[in-house]
Amino acid sequence: MASDTPERPTDSALQELFDHSDRIPFVYWRAFAGARMGVLLTGGVAVLAFVTGLSDLSQQAVDLTGPLADLVSGAEGIVRLYAIFFSFVLAAWTVGLERRIRLAWYGTLVTLPLLSLLPLVTGDATDVPLLLVTLVTLPVVGYHRGAFDKPLDLSPFQAAALAVFGGVQVYGTVGAYVLRDDYTGIETWTDSFYYIVVTGTTVGYGDATPATQTAKLFTLSIMIVSTGAFGAVFGSLLVPALESRLTSAFGNMTASELTLLEDHVLVLGYGDLAEPLLEELDDGTDVVVVTTDTETASELRDRDDLNVLTADPTDETALEDASVESASGVVAVADDDAQNTLAVLAASRSNPDVRIVAAAREPRHADKLTDVGADEVVTPAVIGGRILGRSVLGESTPQFDDDADAND
Repeated sequence: MASDTPERPTDSALQELFDHSDRIPFVYWRAFAGARMGVLLTGGVAVLAFVTGLSDLSQQAVDLTGPLADLVSGAEGIVRLYAIFFSFVLAAWTVGLERRIRLAWYGTLVTLPLLSLLPLVTGDATDVPLLLVTLVTLPVVGYHRGAFDKPLDLSPFQAAALAVFGGVQVYGTVGAYVLRDDYTGIETWTDSFYYIVVTGTTVGYGDATPATQTAKLFTLSIMIVSTGAFGAVFGSLLVPALESRLTSAFGNMTASELTLLEDHVLVLGYGDLAEPLLEELDDGTDVVVVTTDTETASELRDRDDLNVLTADPTDETALEDASVESASGVVAVADDDAQNTLAVLAASRSNPDVRIVAAAREPRHADKLTDVGADEVVTPAVIGGRILGRSVLGESTPQFDDDADAND
């Protein structure tokens, strides 16, 4: 109608801003159905199994009235420890699932059904929640098989240590059971395994002792090989973990290695220019990259020709750790000119005599970098523009590949 007022621009803008045809879900169900949910559920089952196991242990006796009770007749003691044992197993699998390890996925698929048998054996109503949560967790973990694709990746020493450890436990348990008549306190397989564990861990309660010369010689052999196996296993697993912690703090270098650096080049930050720079320095020059980017540092650690220090390149303490006082040069190549300015300032204060070169993304920042101590400032944008100008006019431009250098 003619009397209708035309829609104002402001009304049109408001409508575009606030009116959406797409439906926005109140809850993002993908966050609750992914592989992450499988890991959380597995951890929850481990906690619930531990609580259930504590409840079973607090009882003087566990009544086996479930449909599968006849299968474990006379094993009430094992049933009381069943849930707690599998809670620790599931806790280990949860850690593996968090790291996307395929072996942990297989282990979880085996452990969950075994744990679900407990309520079917005891028939106890307090064990039913464990059965229900297990039945919910199993298909969630199984569905996301593709998310857990990383190998266990054990070193040869770790694999050998674990194999020796397992072999020693089998040797000791079987040997103690075969020689049980030569011991006091060993009558069953459980007694034999218990004796080997307390002997190998150097606990030695004294409730199981050798009574003959043969038993004493066998025990000596267990003391030697079992304690060595325990030490090898824990050493092979704990030492890499400690090294990983040190690597996170010092890059791929130890403190003693840092102090041995001399006539090296410090690369402060890791921006777009860092990789071409490292290729140019790949002529036997020792290079130390200082960066706070842990992901970049992790990738650079795999290169044999580089040293990495995971630290703030603008921190004077970090530069002192990287032996800036004995460096032959410092290059600041972060993508942020402000960070490069602070890095140059820290380097010049730590070692006023070292040659410092910096990259300036913005030409207007070049003078500032010079003012804080840079001996030379390179502006890639200016250099690139000049080369493009020469190229379009047909003039010769500098070449930086090996073939061109060979033809000069």
